[in-house]
Amino acid sequence: MQNDPELDGKYLGEITKDFVKVADTLKEAAYAIKSKGFSDYPIFPVSKMGMPIGQQFLKMGELSLAWNYNITYLDEFVQRGMIEAGEKEKAFKATFKDPDEFCCLFVMDGAFTNFVFIPYPEDGKEVI
Repeated sequence: MQNDPELDGKYLGEITKDFVKVADTLKEAAYAIKSKGFSDYPIFPVSKMGMPIGQQFLKMGELSLAWNYNITYLDEFVQRGMIEAGEKEKAFKATFKDPDEFCCLFVMDGAFTNFVFIPYPEDGKEVI
């Protein structure tokens, strides 16, 4: 699992504009998922349309966001068969980046779907 090169052009700029506005909120939510024992693998599905996965977290339009943000974790992806239990799940866990440093987004836009890891900004620094 790697960031898709297509993301560099079409999506990265759009996502980064939103991410700057919500990075702290997403980081706090990821921390809460981990600290409350729900999962070590928090995931934020993002889309411009409605999403069938996760719970709505931030709506497009709030904070001038261009994307909707849901919140979930790895178990839901496995339960829905989006990530196969067993080897695929182990591979996902092996490539999952530290959720204290990186945000895992599941970008859904039409036929394009992919996991993207974006580093949280360090205090006072820009994203990416």
